[in-house]
Amino acid sequence: MRLTISHVTHYRYDEPVRYGLQRLRLTPKSRAGQTIHGWQTTIDGGQIELSFDDQHNNHVDLVSFAPGQREIRVHCEGQVDTTDRAGVIGSHGGFAPLWYFTRNTPLTKPGPRLRALAKEVDVAQEDVPRLHTLSNLVTAAVHYETGNTHVATVAEEALGAGHGVCQDHAQIFVSAARLLGYPARYVSGYLKMDDREQQDATHAWAEVHLDSLGWVGFDVSNGISPDDRYVRVATGLDYSEAAPVSGMRIGAGDEALTVAVHVQQQ
Repeated sequence: MRLTISHVTHYRYDEPVRYGLQRLRLTPKSRAGQTIHGWQTTIDGGQIELSFDDQHNNHVDLVSFAPGQREIRVHCEGQVDTTDRAGVIGSHGGFAPLWYFTRNTPLTKPGPRLRALAKEVDVAQEDVPRLHTLSNLVTAAVHYETGNTHVATVAEEALGAGHGVCQDHAQIFVSAARLLGYPARYVSGYLKMDDREQQDATHAWAEVHLDSLGWVGFDVSNGISPDDRYVRVATGLDYSEAAPVSGMRIGAGDEALTVAVHVQQQ
């Protein structure tokens, strides 16, 4: 399937910004199941100062604001050919070793609720069915509901609240999978919804490394493994290491953010 993607992030400020720096993980790479065609990033109100690949082999752009800006607009667009591999990414790559993905972070550190959830999984099952069982348990425990969590919500907290979004589903799943002994990581990217081209935001899911298959994806929010509607962009131990956009600014005034994501089949 060939997907055309347009992703616009638009910041507006009440007062001129003296200094701002954004870290963008918005450029997908050609990897298992996806081939990138003509991807480009356009910055209005700033410029790309530096580009590099991080420890997860994510492409990162550092963008500075032009002094005195009240608006900055980041537009990423391109085309991606995808194939359905039933979520199987395959052998491990990148700069971080596999043991790194067994580590927990402040966002994924398990508490009593996560430990209890992991104990509900039947360890007698084969790996893939066991992980789908875990995915179903997370979905049953945490209903998809926007407006109740944020980027700093930890997995244990979201599990206790009983509601969250794809970011929370992915981080809860990752934390529980590590409790079961698997290397696991968070994934950010794009998903083509079947009923519309305009998406609410980017999407998030999880991947677990199995000795027999390598990395395998699990989209907890939709109860499936990723297919050819998905485009992987960045991976990390948690949201903070795979966030599409993060950064800082110096200057007074409030910030207003709008995001427009379009994913369509060509």
